Amino acid sequence: MHPSLALLTWLTDPWTEALTRRALLEVVLLGIAGGALGGWVVSFNLGYSAESLAHALLPGLVGASLLGAPLLLGGAAGLLVAAVAVAVAGRIPGLDRDTAVAVVVTALFGLGALLALSPDTPAGLQGLLFGDVLGVSDTDLALAGGLVVVLVGALTVLHPRLLVIGLDRLSAPALGVRTLTMDVTVLVLLAVTLLVAVQGLGNLLVVAVLIAPPSAARLLTRRMAPMLVVSSAIAVVGAVAGLYLSYYAGTAAGASIAAVLVGTYLVLAAGTAAAAALTRARTRPTPEPAGAPA
Repeated sequence: MHPSLALLTWLTDPWTEALTRRALLEVVLLGIAGGALGGWVVSFNLGYSAESLAHALLPGLVGASLLGAPLLLGGAAGLLVAAVAVAVAGRIPGLDRDTAVAVVVTALFGLGALLALSPDTPAGLQGLLFGDVLGVSDTDLALAGGLVVVLVGALTVLHPRLLVIGLDRLSAPALGVRTLTMDVTVLVLLAVTLLVAVQGLGNLLVVAVLIAPPSAARLLTRRMAPMLVVSSAIAVVGAVAGLYLSYYAGTAAGASIAAVLVGTYLVLAAGTAAAAALTRARTRPTPEPAGAPA
C-alpha cells in the first residue's frame, strides 16, 4: 500500500462507525465549551470548585430518583444549589474559598450517600457519574451543542466584567462590577457544563477539559482573549488525539483524552521552564577573570 494511502486509512479508520463519529462530535463541542469556560475557571482560581462541584450531582440524582423526577432535573438542581452555596460560603469572613467548597460539597456528598442507601436508587447512577464517551446519544449531542451556543454567548456578553475581576478583584466594585454576582454566574455556568458533560464523558474528562487546556494556554499567552481561543483549540485537538490513542491502543476513551490533555500541559510547562532557564543563562553577565585590570 502506498504510504500516503496508508496514512489516509490510518486517519479515517476510527471514524467509520457511527458511535465513534458521535464521540468525535461530542468531544469537539465540549472541547470548545470547556476550553472557553476553563480560562475563567483558572483565572478565578476555581479549579478545586470544578472538581468538587461534579460530586454535587449525587444528592440531586438520587433525590430525583426517589421522587420520580427526571435525573437530569435532579442533577441540575443539586449543582445549582451547590454553586450558589459555594459562592455564598466563600464570602463568610475567615473562611477561604477552598474551605467553603470542601464544606458544601462534603455535606452534599454525604447527603447523597445517605439517600443512596435506599433500594430505589437508580442502577445507572455510576454510569451517569463516570460517563462513556463512546456511548453518547443524539440527545447528548444536542445538549452539548446547546451548551456551546449558550456558553459562548454568555461569556462574550460578560467578558468585560469578567476581565475586570480577573485583573483586579479588589477594585472591581469601584468600577461597578459586583464580584459576588460574577462569581455566582461563573459557578452556575460551570455547574451547567458539568451537568451536560458528565452525561457522556464523566468527571475525569470534564475536569481535564476545564483545567488542563487553559493552564497550557496560559503558558503561551497572558492576554485573556487569545488565551481563551488557544485553550479551546488545545482542548479540541487534545480530545481528538485522545480518541485516536483510545482506538489504536485499546485504552479507555475518557482516560486517554484526559492523559493527552494533561500530557500537553506537562510538555509545555517543561518546555517553558527550559526556555526560561536558557534565557537566564544567556543573559547572565560573564565574570571577569581573576586578576584582570580594573
